[in-house]
Amino acid sequence: MRKIAILCFVLLSSFSFAQDWQTNFEEAKRIASAQNKNIILVFSGSDWCAPCIKLDKSIWQSEAFKKESEKEWIIVKADFPRKKANVLSKEQIEQNRKLAEKYNNEGSFPLVVVLDNTGKVIGKMGYKNVSPEEYIKMIHSLEIK
Repeated sequence: MRKIAILCFVLLSSFSFAQDWQTNFEEAKRIASAQNKNIILVFSGSDWCAPCIKLDKSIWQSEAFKKESEKEWIIVKADFPRKKANVLSKEQIEQNRKLAEKYNNEGSFPLVVVLDNTGKVIGKMGYKNVSPEEYIKMIHSLEIK
């Protein structure tokens, strides 16, 4: 019985910090507007871009970022994988392409774009080799400007 209780606690704990990455930008804007939150739009090459992979592992998967993003932002990932095993739907590829045309015309990877809830750019940044807490502060510093 005790083992079952521990297992349930572990499972519930992992779900409580699960991230809700959006892939539909228009839906993300609706949610952001309803919740009066800014949007973090991340351009990533999840299976080929070494800094993107580092950013994912060191920042996006950190407990600190998960907690902060749940409270503060609507997070959106525009992924551009290259391996056939990771291919996205045609609709998702087209949406990500349109997002890149509008917000990442320089083709930077990774690129983190901070937007208000209407989609207006507040600031941009890339990968930084810092702690999750420091990265979170950097994102907030963009929001203040």
